[in-house]
Amino acid sequence: MNEWDLIIIGGGPAGLTAALYGSRSGLTTLLLEGKTVGGLLSEVPFVENYPGFPEGISGLELATKMAEQTRNAGAIIREIETAETIERKSGMISIKTDRASYSSNALILATGASHKPLGVKGEEQLKGRGVSYCALCDGPFFKEKSVAVVGGGNSAASSALYLAGLARQVYLIHRRDEPRAEDAMIRTIKDRGVHILMNREVLEIKGEGKVQSIVILDKNTNTCSEMEMDGVFVEVGELPNSRLARNLGIKLDKEEFIIVDDHQATSVSGVFAAGDVTYFSVKQISTAVGQGAVAATEAFLYVRKPYYRRQ
Repeated sequence: MNEWDLIIIGGGPAGLTAALYGSRSGLTTLLLEGKTVGGLLSEVPFVENYPGFPEGISGLELATKMAEQTRNAGAIIREIETAETIERKSGMISIKTDRASYSSNALILATGASHKPLGVKGEEQLKGRGVSYCALCDGPFFKEKSVAVVGGGNSAASSALYLAGLARQVYLIHRRDEPRAEDAMIRTIKDRGVHILMNREVLEIKGEGKVQSIVILDKNTNTCSEMEMDGVFVEVGELPNSRLARNLGIKLDKEEFIIVDDHQATSVSGVFAAGDVTYFSVKQISTAVGQGAVAATEAFLYVRKPYYRRQ
């Protein structure tokens, strides 16, 4: 089946929610994911602020539950299938992947974001040799070692919490004078022995073949120092995966996040967007889920044009 009412590109929380709502509304719904479902959520060691899980849940487990519920609703999920091009032809949206070609009446882009690099000397050369962007993936390699998590948001705090159960010493380094993470998360990581260094900036990652130290600037005193370190986990934000949107002519903001209205509609008719690829200021699982639900509902109204929405 290559013709669908609704196609969603991206299998993170926004995409999975959109597929769930789309299928439940009666639309034939296909979700395409270039890797495996979950997106960056699968890399989050522990989620404490998602409603319904008072004891918390791992990102991977939450993503697995979302995917199971979406499949049970009737949506088709095709993993390891990468969307390569999108075109709008004769009122339909044509999508070509590395495996097949599809067409749909409506499209939701939930392509998410990628880890933003620090952009400092030594980072690229030591990537995979002590520099990591996924604590859950690489944390076990640093048992009884010293590691630094660079960043000040909830993702950084969550990674620091996970690493505190593995590493000998964990430092959370943030370039501002106060963290962006929730107070509850900060209290928790402090209780677990994480050293929080505020108003510090990593200038360089050093090592011969592997990470051995970092150079940091103390912005309080304007002095530099070098700290011995076995690993550096970078959690400083995300870069939107908006190439497909840009190629389709969808309007993006100056940082290349997709611009959407209150209905998650993009500048191209029949194309909606949700989740971290949009310019929405709050990047949380719960907001991605909410955007996915809105996008799918609006896609249903666009495709079916029920009597109460007809002009």
